[in-house]
Amino acid sequence: MMPTVIGSLARIADFDRNPYDLASLDMTAWASGDYVLGEVTGAPSELYNVENCVGDMIPVDIGDYVIGALGNRAATLEGVGSWADVRDGKMQALTSAALFGAFTSLSKLVPDPISFVYRGHIVRAGTKVRMTDFALQTDATKFAVPTILLFGTSMSAGKTTTGRLACELLSTAGLNVVGSKLTGAGRYRDVLSFKQHGAAEIFDFVDVGLPSTVVAEKEFRAAIRPLLHHIDSREPDFLVAEAGASPLEPYNGAAAIGELGDNICCRILCASDPYAAFGVEKAFGLVPDLVAGPATNTTAGIDLVLKLTGVPGLNIIDPASVPKFRKFLEARLDVNLG
Repeated sequence: MMPTVIGSLARIADFDRNPYDLASLDMTAWASGDYVLGEVTGAPSELYNVENCVGDMIPVDIGDYVIGALGNRAATLEGVGSWADVRDGKMQALTSAALFGAFTSLSKLVPDPISFVYRGHIVRAGTKVRMTDFALQTDATKFAVPTILLFGTSMSAGKTTTGRLACELLSTAGLNVVGSKLTGAGRYRDVLSFKQHGAAEIFDFVDVGLPSTVVAEKEFRAAIRPLLHHIDSREPDFLVAEAGASPLEPYNGAAAIGELGDNICCRILCASDPYAAFGVEKAFGLVPDLVAGPATNTTAGIDLVLKLTGVPGLNIIDPASVPKFRKFLEARLDVNLG
């Protein structure tokens, strides 16, 4: 067999330690969250890399095998697709985490994604192996952790960058911080960067068996509650929680914010431009405490954000803004960050 890369959606599984078999199943038996094996095909592009279980990007070539999971994606800037759109076993990587499906809409600005041919489901004892087999589970729903919420106007709006700095400032002050990505399409590197910048522990929806959060709201809520309870059990001082995409997209961002409820003590909106910040605030009805992201790249943007929304903006990627961001967090969280 050619080399097999285990995609990061399988980081909760044990395929690197325990044996498994393959079985080719009819599509009527397929479902989101199933682990499957794909063989790399097509014409390699710069996207022919797979994120492995520790977040490294591994180059793949024609004939290599990749373990991933079936799922859905609905990205405004890149592509839309689903496992349900796979035909004749021809699949694509909807994300580098080996989220398997077939694109039905793809931005012309994005290189051709990795193509695969379906080689079978991962099975044990004749039963297909699913992400939920390895998911955190509990019947308890307690959650009372003060939460810094990062939400956005779209993908690539600066949420992860802002979250990294929040984790760094809080942890440097000696606070116990957990980082989490509650919605999105499974990739490990975003939430992993929270740990690299000071979060004591990190969790995301993959930990509760979801390849992405483009699922029915009832399914999402049933999965996210055990995750929030598990975070609560770790007794952190603060949770830095990123809601991928925007609350108005089909990733269940609004449901995630609803589950956090009154525990949200700081709301940071990351916006692609000032008008998008105004649009999300008016359409979703959640007034942020701060606006960050590309909308604040210049003083003109910051001034327009304030004019449109009445909310101050801060250019997080400017090192000169770090003291201001520290003071903002101190005021909102009632802590001393030194």
